[in-house]
Amino acid sequence: MSRLVRLPPGARRRVPAPGTAAALVVSLGAGLVLAGCTPASDGETLTVLAAASLREPFAALETTFENAHPDVDVTLSFGGSSDLADQIEAGAPADVVATADEPTMARLTDAGLVGTPTVFATNVLTIVVPTGNAAGVTSLADLARRDVDVVLCAPEVPCGRAAAAVTDAAGVTPHTVSEEPSVTDVLAKVSLGEADAGLVYVTDAASEPEDIETVPTPEAADVVNTYPVAVLSDPPAPDLADEWVALVTGAEGRSALSEAGFGTP
Repeated sequence: MSRLVRLPPGARRRVPAPGTAAALVVSLGAGLVLAGCTPASDGETLTVLAAASLREPFAALETTFENAHPDVDVTLSFGGSSDLADQIEAGAPADVVATADEPTMARLTDAGLVGTPTVFATNVLTIVVPTGNAAGVTSLADLARRDVDVVLCAPEVPCGRAAAAVTDAAGVTPHTVSEEPSVTDVLAKVSLGEADAGLVYVTDAASEPEDIETVPTPEAADVVNTYPVAVLSDPPAPDLADEWVALVTGAEGRSALSEAGFGTP
């Protein structure tokens, strides 16, 4: 099995985990067939860098891909999109990158570090509070109360830019006590009760049903994040990279993303 590795903020370079050969060749059912896939040589590794909010659907697609390629080890590395871009600009070895917004991908496109991106999913924000909602948060306006400690993504991260767009449009200045490098860090602080409220993607809120509650956030419907995926300009495994993008943007990818709560472009 591959390893799920979260890229720490500010990390400069990551070496992918060594590939491992699968112990069993899995017969491909119709639902797992990838168009045009061919057997790979022993020990190949496909390295995918992805926005933290994509952890659940990409983990499911990892299984699909490895079943179709018994000799390939998919290494998924998750982190804030801006951190992923930093990694690629610093020369981190990778084949594919998927970010949580188009401006971050544009950094890489403009630098000639990736090929043509394809938008494959959408997402919106929602307010989350710890189970029990002790602070009594019922609306976006409540995030401005001085007795409500709010945690948000940092402004350079896609979820942070989206949060700023939502609150600015509503004329709300949140009582922010912490800015985090990824949406999963925001969710963790809220679920652990270290903050009274936060703004995260609806997909992340759905992943923590027991530790958080959501608060209706109609204002967020007007701020939609679009997720692009692209193959790096000089990937170690170009054929596998193309197949991963085809999987993510195809029917099986849409199904996995829909199950996780993502919208379609």
